[in-house]
Amino acid sequence: MHALLRPLAHFFFALGGFGLLLLGTLDSSFLMLPLGNDLLVVALTAQRPGHMFYYVAMATLGSVAGVAFAHVVSSKTARKATEDKPKSRRMAFVERQIKKYGGWAIAFAALAPPGFPFTPFIVVSAALQYPLKRMLIIIAACRLVRFAVEGWLALIYGRDLIRMANSPTLQNAILVIVVISVIGSAISIRSWLKHR
Repeated sequence: MHALLRPLAHFFFALGGFGLLLLGTLDSSFLMLPLGNDLLVVALTAQRPGHMFYYVAMATLGSVAGVAFAHVVSSKTARKATEDKPKSRRMAFVERQIKKYGGWAIAFAALAPPGFPFTPFIVVSAALQYPLKRMLIIIAACRLVRFAVEGWLALIYGRDLIRMANSPTLQNAILVIVVISVIGSAISIRSWLKHR
């Protein structure tokens, strides 16, 4: 792992299931951490195949906790973000999808591969007063499926995937994604504080 990422990766890896819980909570709230939980599920499962279901459950629980936190925190300010004129294109798109498809739009966002902008779906859902309990059930089911598929792939291809993860090209690509994620997270938090 790149020198800048190695300490962080080792920290979450050493925490095992609790690392998945923490990373999932951060990733599903206001921070952008694409690939983080997904790669950690794969790495931990490849190392301890017998713990796959535990890792999948902890990653799912972390995602649900992050969504609940983001929903509660943004519910008071999210309405203003959707009422702003003019709306950002992303907010307008997400609002149309949720109004048209409801829970299906949220399910798609929860299942979408890393890098897909997931947080706007939570913020807009809060603004539209989508029932929190229903949303958490959808998120839990979809993330359980997503992490279970990744865990299953890790059981089959775990060592090959870890070998690929150690390649310099992939590590540099991950570093670029992390830098973009840090910038995106800063913008997300700044936007939330501004509306606040």
